[in-house]
Amino acid sequence: MGEGEGLFRDELLGAGILVPTGTDGLYGRSAIYESIVAAVDHLAIEAAASEGAVSYRFPPVMPRQVLERSGYLSSFPDLIGSVSTFTGDNDDHKNLMNVAESGGEWTALLEAAGVSLCPAACHPLYPTLTGTQPAGGTRYDVAGWCYRHEPSIDPARMQAFRMHELVYVGDEVGAREHRDRWLELGRDTLAGLGLDVETVVANDPFFGRAGRILANNQREETLKYEIVTPIDSIEHPTAIASSNCHLDHFGQPFGIKTADGEVAHSCCFGFGLDRITLALLRTHGLEPRDWPSATRERLWP
Repeated sequence: MGEGEGLFRDELLGAGILVPTGTDGLYGRSAIYESIVAAVDHLAIEAAASEGAVSYRFPPVMPRQVLERSGYLSSFPDLIGSVSTFTGDNDDHKNLMNVAESGGEWTALLEAAGVSLCPAACHPLYPTLTGTQPAGGTRYDVAGWCYRHEPSIDPARMQAFRMHELVYVGDEVGAREHRDRWLELGRDTLAGLGLDVETVVANDPFFGRAGRILANNQREETLKYEIVTPIDSIEHPTAIASSNCHLDHFGQPFGIKTADGEVAHSCCFGFGLDRITLALLRTHGLEPRDWPSATRERLWP
């Protein structure tokens, strides 16, 4: 851990901007914090509307089979959250309570509920798109809560967080154009808020030995870029937005076709709403009333 890491979380907790829950990466949020999130989210909504994007909002849970069909289970098993529930009778309940009261692992007595926590805002979208996309593809505006099991004292690495994604589904050329355009628009939007940002080639945190090969291929083919800025560490800036060309990764398993019958490609550009909020607080201070006027006018016109 670099010098100063974890100190920003202490500042946020001390000021009541974040509220501790006793678990790293899970926080309550203050009214000040939520006002910033809402303002950043509104910027993304305006941008999506200007592109004529179809807007959807999904719940923070999704069918468990989406994890399996999308390959997320095989690529990121260490990040998933699967929902379990009690399905027994009175005797089973008595046993459950006995285990819990004795300090045992009562969750071992639960059954899978058939749903999982959503790891990325766009994932519930693709199963709804089975069939043929119109010529020129379609753009979607998707936002919501996400979960990844990454407990950390870094406030930017939350287990529960929000993403706002601008998604393209269509042909390969359209997906690349979407990626390039949104990298520029996203960088300009974030720089316009007074953030010191840089665009870098990146890869997803694929699991295991095979995952290292996938990560290397992703970087070599420049499929993923991140827009980074310092939050908890100067030496290791944090991704606050990213763009990911999926190729036909979602089109294939979910039966999505282009107008000419080819397997559809997709690309998403995601604003990390919580991370952008943290970056603004780190850059401009914990009191938004004292922020630069240009930043305030952009967020609260």
